[in-house]
Amino acid sequence: MCGIAGKVYLGSGTVNSSDLKKMASNIAHRGPDDQGIYISQDKTVGLVNRRLAIIDLTLTGHQPMGLKNRYRITFNGEIYNFQTERKKMEKEGYRFESGTDTEIILALYDKYQKGCLKYLRGMFAFAIFDEKEKTLFLARDRIGKKPLKYYWDGNVFIFASELKAFLDQKEIHTAPDWLAIHHYLTYGYVPPPQTGFEKIYKLEPGNYLWLDIKRKKFENKSYWKPDFSEKLHLSEGEWCERIIAELNEATKLRMIADVPIGAFLSGGVDSSSVVAIMACLSANPVKTFTIGFKDQKDDERPHAERIAKLFHTDHQTLIAEPESIEDLLPKLVYHYEEPYADSSAVATYMVSKLAKKYVSVILNGDGGDENFAGYDRYCRLKRDTLIDKFGYLIKPIGLPLSNFLSSSTNSKFWKKGYKFLKNSELPLAYRFATYNCYFKNEDKERLYLVPSTEKPLRAAKRPPRWISNSYELMRKKFEESQAADPRDQALYADLSMYFPEMLLTKVDIASMAVSLEARSPFLDHKMIELAAKIPFNLKVKGFCQHKYILKKAVEELIPKENIYRPKIGFTIPLHRWFTGKLNSYATGKLLTKKGTVRKYLNEDYIRGMLETHSKQTDFGPKLWSLLTLELWFKKFFN
Repeated sequence: MCGIAGKVYLGSGTVNSSDLKKMASNIAHRGPDDQGIYISQDKTVGLVNRRLAIIDLTLTGHQPMGLKNRYRITFNGEIYNFQTERKKMEKEGYRFESGTDTEIILALYDKYQKGCLKYLRGMFAFAIFDEKEKTLFLARDRIGKKPLKYYWDGNVFIFASELKAFLDQKEIHTAPDWLAIHHYLTYGYVPPPQTGFEKIYKLEPGNYLWLDIKRKKFENKSYWKPDFSEKLHLSEGEWCERIIAELNEATKLRMIADVPIGAFLSGGVDSSSVVAIMACLSANPVKTFTIGFKDQKDDERPHAERIAKLFHTDHQTLIAEPESIEDLLPKLVYHYEEPYADSSAVATYMVSKLAKKYVSVILNGDGGDENFAGYDRYCRLKRDTLIDKFGYLIKPIGLPLSNFLSSSTNSKFWKKGYKFLKNSELPLAYRFATYNCYFKNEDKERLYLVPSTEKPLRAAKRPPRWISNSYELMRKKFEESQAADPRDQALYADLSMYFPEMLLTKVDIASMAVSLEARSPFLDHKMIELAAKIPFNLKVKGFCQHKYILKKAVEELIPKENIYRPKIGFTIPLHRWFTGKLNSYATGKLLTKKGTVRKYLNEDYIRGMLETHSKQTDFGPKLWSLLTLELWFKKFFN
């Protein structure tokens, strides 16, 4: 696991070592064990690597690594099938000087060029420079576990694992991307390829970049997408066997390391299943880590402790409380570097910091919900697809009737009924976007409203591009999926946008901030491809049985009390925290005269949320998204 960066001049300019060293220093947390820098013979290309040693701890794993005095690679990630591919390449005549997976990528690239990607099983982001052909090949893993961001202006190309590696390079002049911020306020993250900074982008999951330096040609192309178009029709027993077989193999591959490993354990289906398999495969007790809360509603400790006792793990627990937020939150905003609103990043960072005291590699249950439809919104989606199918029978009478009764009786029931039927006239993708967003379009109408008493100068500062409909991004993902079932279209959208940008970003940044590597068996691409072939009705059974087929598959692994308990979700209790100290902290940041957010958004609306927030009227996620946005402006633009 590493941090990577690089700089390429296609016109005037040459790379200097001081720039590269500065880039390396800015991402040292991603790789504290070693630093490497390479500059091409003509000084137009520079590569940087910061290494966190996991496999082959000797200096033979030093990067940027070379092959045939032609190729140079800087690589971040783990290739779990590298031993198998090494044996194949040795039969082809290749000889290796290290025990690393990095050297295998170089050999595969030498033989297959861009086609090497189909042989890689793992998480990765890398860049390979070909000194002979003067090309640069960059790729990101299929699902987006490892980040890769870049700047390109036609003359210079700069890339890195994290933006902070190159934001201070002389060619870059940072400015907020207002359209990206508009989308952020809907989704809580910046959808790709935007980053929140103008002219700086991120490579999408399952994509590669090809840069022909001599001809100044730039290609961005997809090489893999989840395919929901082909379904297998197997018995429940056959599905259970195939799911367990894939999970066993994926977990076993992710236990290969030359350093201590452990697991995050929430006590839910996904993490408990991974721990159960790890316990069967390990000769020593598995080290497990849980974060808890004093608020029992959000506390998963009892469920995690049940699993820890059953499998005799070496278990550690940490309690998360809001007292340290004032110091911790600005630090997290710096690490996440894009506008980012998932408050559970706090808990993820805290449990990662705890785990790093004991291990260097952690396994988790990420991907179970996305592969097997584990969220409540998939039940709502199932309901909405039914109303779309039979709405022509209901709406002609239901809409006018519910509208009349809601206005004449002032009944909440009929108001909800009318709103539901009215919303059903929107595209399904639009509705799905609202299931899990921060500010809906109707919220933004209030948030973007400039009071009539405001001076024209201040009103004019509001970027007009904020009127773009963010729901359109979701509709495009639905269409891109090419799936026949709209429910599969939604799963595709989550896997390709929400999951990598919200959840995988959360874990990668939080873990790498403390130099901890996180691995996810459920995100093995073979598991994803298998899950995509499962009919949706086996994922959500009946009215709303979440993850039905996965739960059936793991019944022999873990207790039913853990499998069929109510889902809690990995969240922090914002509803409680914003009734106390966090509220005053947010007020001080959002409503101060020096604040940035209040210059562009409706200050009265924000003040109203702060003043009326309670456990009954919960504005926690909205306030958190605005607070982190304010801190982002302060960190990167003040």
